[in-house]
Amino acid sequence: MTDYLAAAMAMLGPAQNRYADPAAWDRLHAELDIRLPTDYQTLVDAYAPIQLNGHLYLHHPATERWNLGQNIRDTVRAWSEVPWDDLDPDEDPRLLFRLTELSFGTRNGLWPIASTDRGETIFLVAASAMTLWLLAEDGEGGWAQYDMSFAEWLYRYLIGEDMAGPNTSAFYPGPVQLRRLPMTVGERPEPWSGPDRGM
Repeated sequence: MTDYLAAAMAMLGPAQNRYADPAAWDRLHAELDIRLPTDYQTLVDAYAPIQLNGHLYLHHPATERWNLGQNIRDTVRAWSEVPWDDLDPDEDPRLLFRLTELSFGTRNGLWPIASTDRGETIFLVAASAMTLWLLAEDGEGGWAQYDMSFAEWLYRYLIGEDMAGPNTSAFYPGPVQLRRLPMTVGERPEPWSGPDRGM
């Protein structure tokens, strides 16, 4: 069985752990009243705040800029304002995925944990700690379900699979391109490449 956390990190290169801070995660979990998955925390600590392959953003709970908690709060607020009663049945995530309710940032709701500059949002469905799964919205009203860990989702995203619904792949051959996000107004984004991955 594939260790997707190790496989994803092998493509991204050595962990940077620039902002790793267990207390920041404890504060975030207390504020959210859920625990984000361990593999997700490991990847965020290792690399975030970062943009991967020019599209996917990961934020971090211990930074002022690109702050994960603030990003989650802002995204939850925006999604909570969407009118859900006028959707076609084939676009209604409640019907598509048998959700008893559609809420954001609640104990049984959807939690935005990653996004892309193409409008895609990746949600953790945290209704039960035993059955964590992901939903992705493609930025145009299409939804897809992924019964897998975030590490597996990221691995599959990086190798070019459709990970936000049909026709959403973002594959780039060669090493993964990473871009450290600027932490001050005067700082410039810092790009680098992961190790060769034979792709």
